[in-house]
Amino acid sequence: MLAVVLAVAALVWFWRPLSAQAGAAAAYGARIGCSCRFVAGRSLDQCRDDFMPGMGLVVLSDDEEDKSVTARVFPIASETARWRKGQGCTFIPTR
Repeated sequence: MLAVVLAVAALVWFWRPLSAQAGAAAAYGARIGCSCRFVAGRSLDQCRDDFMPGMGLVVLSDDEEDKSVTARVFPIASETARWRKGQGCTFIPTR
């Protein structure tokens, strides 16, 4: 029981920095994935090769019709970038 209480207390204590890092990783992943997929024309599997070390928790998914890539650090953060002609890959506001 003590271990559970300590785990919950640690999660509450570190939530803000964990959330910020997960958000930054998701944003980075979405932007890199979108550029790789829709500018360079590579597959999402190949796009993971462009990630910096430590990005193993970022999961990418693409929407070919919408020309967008969503990056998730489950269950903390999710960001989406969309390719637009003349603008490149830009973020889609989540709020």
